[in-house]
Amino acid sequence: MPSSLPRPATESRPWKRRILVAIASCFGLGYSPFFPGTCGALVGVAIYIPLALLVPGEPWQSVLIAANLLVWCWLTVALGTWAEEYYLTKDSGIFVTDEVAGFLFTVLLWHIPGQPVLTTLWAFPVTRIIDIIKVPPARRLEKLPAGWGVLADDLLGSVYAAGLLWIVSLAMPTWF
Repeated sequence: MPSSLPRPATESRPWKRRILVAIASCFGLGYSPFFPGTCGALVGVAIYIPLALLVPGEPWQSVLIAANLLVWCWLTVALGTWAEEYYLTKDSGIFVTDEVAGFLFTVLLWHIPGQPVLTTLWAFPVTRIIDIIKVPPARRLEKLPAGWGVLADDLLGSVYAAGLLWIVSLAMPTWF
């Protein structure tokens, strides 16, 4: 970890801090110098593709996606206050668990049955672009306290992404 990053003055359990940093940064991907949120969202891809290949049938695939989504939502909310204090800012670019939840929510709401790679090739960039441009009222949701504000704008962006993907897939089914 570079020395320029903020650290609490006293740390009684450095192993706990290391675990929290690893989770909050999605195993270090949030430290990427380029597009850390997008890099962090790759954890969602690493969860979704194997899950969809191993459990191709519905409703179990959606149940497992939803279960993983709930875990990443819980992690984001649970670590929100800690991340604000540790990184000395609200919604630090290094704290990227919300990006995983955002991708998982998009593929829960929209996926091509039996085609997890094609689903990812569509859902990942659309989700990331919508999250980056912050379609209203996403910025207002960021003002919610701690992890809730970090998470809410990503979940709203996923609703927009899934809606757009549904429209495009219905209008242009040959693309899918």
